[in-house]
Amino acid sequence: MMILHTMLRVGNLNRSIDFYTKILGMNLLRTTDRPEQQYSLAFIGFGKGNIDGQSELELTYNYGVESYELGTAYGHIAISVPNAYAACEKIRASGGNVTREAGPVMGGDTVIAFVVDPDGYKIELIEHK
Repeated sequence: MMILHTMLRVGNLNRSIDFYTKILGMNLLRTTDRPEQQYSLAFIGFGKGNIDGQSELELTYNYGVESYELGTAYGHIAISVPNAYAACEKIRASGGNVTREAGPVMGGDTVIAFVVDPDGYKIELIEHK
């Protein structure tokens, strides 16, 4: 078994695709539009996604819904990066929102950082060299 994807509901599909592809460097893998059911999907990920054995993100836009309450149960998505400090600089330079600068995790030495996507979803960057 493997995790195939995580679905996030987004308020503007193109804005979210731009964030994940242009700011985080993911690839747009495929899209689906279902006008009769009033939703559109975009699958994004690194490499070729599931074909490369990687999990994907499914971005779901429900027609006419511009925002969602994220609730208190959702935590974050984690992404491995070779250098969290450089990733933060690149994300910030591309217009992304870094909410926790790169540095050691409290009580440890793993370097992490946090960014937020346009819908408020938290993304943890974990440095793996």
